[in-house]
Amino acid sequence: MVFSSLLFLFRFLPIILFIYFIVPKRFRNAILFLFSLIFYAWGEPIYVVLMLFSTVVDYTHGILVEKFKNEGQIKKAKMVVASSMTINLLLLGFFKYSDFIIQNINQLFKISIPLLNLALPIGISFYTFQTMSYTVDVYRGQAKVQKNIISFGAYVALFPQLIAGPIVQYKTIDNQLNNRKENFDQFSYGVMRFLSGLGKKVLLANNIGLLWDTVQKIPSMELPALTAWLGITAYAFQIYFDFSGYSDMAIGLGHMFGFRFLENFQYPYMSKSITEFWRRWHISLGSWFRDYVYIPLGGNRKGLPLQIRNIAVVWLLTGIWHGASWNFLFWGVYFGILLIVEKLFFLKILNRLPKIFSHLYALFFIWIGWVIFALEDFGKVGEFLKAMFGGGAGFANTSTWYLLSNYGLIFLILIAACTDFPKRITIRLFGNSEWNLAEEKEEKTIIKQKLRIAASSIFIVTIFLLSVAYLVDASYNPFLYFRF
Repeated sequence: MVFSSLLFLFRFLPIILFIYFIVPKRFRNAILFLFSLIFYAWGEPIYVVLMLFSTVVDYTHGILVEKFKNEGQIKKAKMVVASSMTINLLLLGFFKYSDFIIQNINQLFKISIPLLNLALPIGISFYTFQTMSYTVDVYRGQAKVQKNIISFGAYVALFPQLIAGPIVQYKTIDNQLNNRKENFDQFSYGVMRFLSGLGKKVLLANNIGLLWDTVQKIPSMELPALTAWLGITAYAFQIYFDFSGYSDMAIGLGHMFGFRFLENFQYPYMSKSITEFWRRWHISLGSWFRDYVYIPLGGNRKGLPLQIRNIAVVWLLTGIWHGASWNFLFWGVYFGILLIVEKLFFLKILNRLPKIFSHLYALFFIWIGWVIFALEDFGKVGEFLKAMFGGGAGFANTSTWYLLSNYGLIFLILIAACTDFPKRITIRLFGNSEWNLAEEKEEKTIIKQKLRIAASSIFIVTIFLLSVAYLVDASYNPFLYFRF
């Protein structure tokens, strides 16, 4: 079940909201836990057992960590943390990477070990990182141990961000699990945020994704350079609006149930360096690696050589995290090298350049990165890159101009939508326009506030109606990050 489905919008979500708000508050975590398991089981019933196992493992490990810390047995507490991380990583490794490892062993030693052909549990990369963060946070004293297994289960299985994030570190919602306060303003904001994400996903990502699907099927020797650039630009927009749309929906759903998840995207395509891009893109993943890998390895505190090593380790792991394929590992290495080069000397040069040049530099290397990310076959990666630089079928052909005329308008919409331009225009018209609860109370005039509410309501209802109309007849509705 996906958020951008009629089943979710008109059955699952209304039912859980109705039950959630009619039961006493002390039962609300139990309702979330139960319905989250149902949500997950809809696609893969057998893997609910795996999720329950992870829940029990990390729940008991958290209690043991606190027990040993209170007794002053720090070594035992560290061993429990290590045990939790080992179990979680073994589960992730077995289900996600076992066939990849077997395939490479077979190729290396010319043998034929049978593949396990295991179905990848949906969202395992996300919820495994979340459960690992819990025991570490308890050990560090950054979060209190959760002694209610139902509340802890609600955290692990929480359906709004279960399948494709954002990755919610336990310490960020520790207090919210048992002390959150739902109210009308927060619920309203959640609805608006959810529907804006639905529009991103259904109206923008899905439509531009069709162009990428068309271009990648063209044989490389028949692929003009401009068509190749249109295709990878389409993919760049698709993955951004798909993933950020999902994150918006998850954050919106969280608000409906009283949770406040941290932001996952901050206009990444406005970046003027690769370093800035990775501060704006998939923020929750970057924060996780920073808090639980980069800083424990020493971060930037032990000199430049070790800092470079730490960056390399983080980006090797970031690539592997995205999938059991060599292209993902190489993609991580590619960005790791770019970040190290910027760290060593190139950022100083970028800071002296006009913003337009540094912006184009960032987009150029980000787009090259998306080619590596999107095409798992290394041969196809090389052929597509060759076509992008004129090694295919020249610069353009009649098909190129046909695609450009068909998708030109949506490209203009996407370019505007991935920047803060709409936000700035709205602020100019109505004052502070971002749908934020704190800002909602700071409107300077009642007139501006009413105009803003009316405009946003009309806009969001229109987005909802258009999205539903699309879904009624849609046959193309992928979620790119489900496979991670």
